[in-house]
Amino acid sequence: MPAPDHSEIDRFDAYLAALPDPQRAALETLRDQIAAAAPDAERGISYGAPAFRLHGRPLAGFSAATSHLSYLPFSPEVIGAHAERLTGWGTSKGAIRFTPEHPLPADLVVSLVRARRAELEA
Repeated sequence: MPAPDHSEIDRFDAYLAALPDPQRAALETLRDQIAAAAPDAERGISYGAPAFRLHGRPLAGFSAATSHLSYLPFSPEVIGAHAERLTGWGTSKGAIRFTPEHPLPADLVVSLVRARRAELEA
């Protein structure tokens, strides 16, 4: 396994540090949930957003916009497979939108990470 790219880890941390407190706190919680669900994943940047990679491939990421936050599963199939559980959050082919006031539940994050991991390891 290659050594971690510290410049990407620095960009990952800088992304969070630059956010207003409510957004930063929500994404730090999400970061911790993803890390707990995939402790062997590496932090980095994928498609310009903070992300975790497994075997060099994007596993899960997140981003902040003015009016919402996004969980990025890097898989439309993972989003589709969780459609019933995602009622109440906005979705697109590549993102699940939420707010600091209405975050994704920890058990849902774990399920999303596990589903993407299964895809990557298939």
